[in-house]
Amino acid sequence: MNPNSIVKLAVAICAATAVALSPANAQQKAPVAKKAAAPAKAPAPKPPVFKAGFAERDITPDIGMEAPGGYGKSYHRVFHDPCKVRVAVFDDGKKRVALVAMDMLFVTRAFTKEVRAEIEKKCGIKPECVLIGASHSHSSGPMGMSEPGDFDNASELVKDLVNNKGIVSNPGYTQLLKRQVVEAAAFANDTRADAKLAVGFGHEDKVAFNRRLRMKNGQSWSHPGAGNPDILGYAGPTDPQVGVIGVWDMKDNLLGVVVNYSCHATTSPGGISANWIWAMEQTLRGATGNASLPVVFMQGACGDVTQVDNLAKFQNPVGEEWCRIVGGRVGAEAFKTLLLIRRGAGNEIPLDVRQRVWNIKRRAPSPEKVKKALELVQKTPKEVGATEWTFAKETVVLDALMKSRPEVEVEVQAVQVGPAVFVTNPAEYFVQFGLDIKKGSKFPFTFPVELANGICGYVPTEEALGPQGGGYETRLTAYSNLEVSAGRQMANTGIELANQMKPGPVPQPPPVVPGAKTPWGYGNLPPELE
Repeated sequence: MNPNSIVKLAVAICAATAVALSPANAQQKAPVAKKAAAPAKAPAPKPPVFKAGFAERDITPDIGMEAPGGYGKSYHRVFHDPCKVRVAVFDDGKKRVALVAMDMLFVTRAFTKEVRAEIEKKCGIKPECVLIGASHSHSSGPMGMSEPGDFDNASELVKDLVNNKGIVSNPGYTQLLKRQVVEAAAFANDTRADAKLAVGFGHEDKVAFNRRLRMKNGQSWSHPGAGNPDILGYAGPTDPQVGVIGVWDMKDNLLGVVVNYSCHATTSPGGISANWIWAMEQTLRGATGNASLPVVFMQGACGDVTQVDNLAKFQNPVGEEWCRIVGGRVGAEAFKTLLLIRRGAGNEIPLDVRQRVWNIKRRAPSPEKVKKALELVQKTPKEVGATEWTFAKETVVLDALMKSRPEVEVEVQAVQVGPAVFVTNPAEYFVQFGLDIKKGSKFPFTFPVELANGICGYVPTEEALGPQGGGYETRLTAYSNLEVSAGRQMANTGIELANQMKPGPVPQPPPVVPGAKTPWGYGNLPPELE
């Protein structure tokens, strides 16, 4: 190879090397680095799904057990229909609440605490999230009002009056109650399913009346009797609203219904019975075509409201008919309401709970009254008169209670279910307080629930305990004795607790779009006269 050829070859090699090493070529030839993969987006959290479960269990007392609802001994002799505990458990993905409805005259505070503890142990539902209410059926099972230890140090006379002259709890029946309540709560909890919920109010004003009436003597009397010429008019209102919650599964099968209404369960169809609540359940089951539909009844504020109209011009129906009239009309109104209310689901149904527990003082009988009562109870009812003897007995027992438990523990609870709130009290609560709670609550649907989570007897309004008041409910007894301000304390507390929570939305149908529909071709003409 000549020198010139060597030079040319060298120049070509250098040129090729320069091209290969150029930045542009380097980018083309070098391995392409893969871009770092963007971190995968976490899947969006699913909105909480509202779930609900329902259950019922039998709590029918045996023939021969004590019948509640009076101040003396009475015993069940026949059976009419079963008494039940019915439970609804709601779950919004964050919290669970249980509504426990019992066909009972009332439930005690000790019973409430024991059952709540068992439900928490078995289901994990917190005690403050469990509402235990009684229907106030006067034809249900035996439960005495006293709490453990109330009369441990009382005299033998007092113990005899309590145990042998008044209603007492049956230990075996109490154990049955606890077991059935806990089992029902556990089953409702375990069978929760995705659900829709709707809330509404119906109206029924033909079957409940205030039983206290103004009299010409300036007082108010309880049940002065139809046709009494001294009656001036009703001494208090009623609450005609029928509160209704309907729950459906995602295929629109009705799972259960919750009903709230204010009327004593005193229609007494004859024998052991859930009272008119049974007829209400039968009506709803028949109307919906669901023969096993759970109907959870929460008794409204009805301490002075019963099915008896003291201004009626005609005689009252017999118990069986009366039971069906009250329960039938309330049940029919609840069904009508179910047909109109809109259903919501998912995160539209928040649950929340508030609770406050405190002590309220009793009103004490005067020493003179106690002394006279002690003299009377050592005679027979026939000697002194049955009514005088009964209330003398109540005075003596109350005097003993003042020594062992001069204050009563009360609980007010507010349980939110979507746009509705249940506001409880442990009393036979005058209806005016329930109306006041509804007025003060910011919830679109407020359901007062009396005789819940304990029992403290009648709690009348301040007016009923004033100079123009009076009547059966204001008598000072071992059953009914809280200080005058007790009802107002409960109402104000209930309103305060309810208003600490934010109501869920009320589902609405889609709004009308203006102009979206053209006039109906058959009807957009002027009148034709020829």
